[in-house]
Amino acid sequence: MSGLQISYFEASARKRLSGLLDADSFTEFCPPEMRQTSPHLALLDAPVAFDDGVIVGRATLSGYPVLIIAQEGRFFGGSVGEVHGAKICGLLAKALSERPVAVLLLADSGGVRLHEANAGLIALSEIVRAALHVQAAGIPLFAFIGGSCGAFGGMGIVTRLCAEVVMSEQGRLGLSGPEVIETVKGVDEFDSRDRALVWRITGGKLRRALGEATLLVDDLIPAFRTAAIHLIERYQAQPPVPDELDILLAAQANLAKRRARFDGARDGREIWQDFFAEPSRVPEMTVAEFNRQAGVPP
Repeated sequence: MSGLQISYFEASARKRLSGLLDADSFTEFCPPEMRQTSPHLALLDAPVAFDDGVIVGRATLSGYPVLIIAQEGRFFGGSVGEVHGAKICGLLAKALSERPVAVLLLADSGGVRLHEANAGLIALSEIVRAALHVQAAGIPLFAFIGGSCGAFGGMGIVTRLCAEVVMSEQGRLGLSGPEVIETVKGVDEFDSRDRALVWRITGGKLRRALGEATLLVDDLIPAFRTAAIHLIERYQAQPPVPDELDILLAAQANLAKRRARFDGARDGREIWQDFFAEPSRVPEMTVAEFNRQAGVPP
């Protein structure tokens, strides 16, 4: 299997970048040789990474200029600390001056880095503000979720602020992660060891059925690349309308309807009943079959 034809879920952040972007087009900002490591982790004698678990830079994708953020879920679960957050905020600020066709966020994070507490929370709030500024300036932010950590906590919020969200079935998206829910509410409320349950509630298929993910793709790096190019070309052909108040109110009304519709649902299978003739088959469906039966684009 070629370097491109590998699992997005299993790949490192740098491997995802190498397969997603045009060859030899990536320029990294604040690379590992600068050794901008977390001072908080050092004080705790905890392991550090020379990129602090996130890679930022510029590149081209099918010839289009983009800025890109790739979180490394293998380093403290892709958690956001002071340096990690500063790198993301710096990249988003750079988007305002460089004006790429899009900013790509390869999210793979459980949220705030607990070792850094308030510094991490402040960093996440700054990322939220920067993401809103970028999109208000007419630069779309696209999120891609398919890593082992998914996108939870503050990064789950950032992801839902993006113009588009691309997920694989293996990707997960939510606010509180399964382990957090289990710790706070008990295993009877949510058994984080039940992998099938976790994916039915937070996984890509449910998020796509609910409309929280724009596209559901296969767990291959080229599938994510194809989706990114598709979104860029679509936005180039027809720039989006800014989110005026009436658009936001309509979106809020739709969320209220959805909550009422699924208020009693305790499992993804109960929601799938509204979309599929055979909801029990959804977990075994291929992405193509899922998209076809759900009536959504491939």
